[in-house]
Amino acid sequence: MNLLWSRMLKSGYRKEPISSFIITVGAVDAVIGGVGDHLSLMLLGVGLVGVAIALRWWKIRQSKIEIPSSAPIHYLPGHSSRPQLPTLSMSRKTPPRRT
Repeated sequence: MNLLWSRMLKSGYRKEPISSFIITVGAVDAVIGGVGDHLSLMLLGVGLVGVAIALRWWKIRQSKIEIPSSAPIHYLPGHSSRPQLPTLSMSRKTPPRRT
């Protein structure tokens, strides 16, 4: 069970790192507020967890709605219209001129 739980958490963090971070911060705030008898901190934590869950649900729902395109669209041509520049080489060093 422990291995399955850790795999689920890792998978969730990889897919939605922002909402997972917000859930973690909200859960810590809720626990600290609940243990320390700080109602406002607990409510802030619960609210953050709710916002993060709503954000994750919205992202998942939006990803299901999108229809993948059949072919990628390239905005730049595959080759350049300009000729290639010649390669530079240092054949010899010339001393600087003195005037």
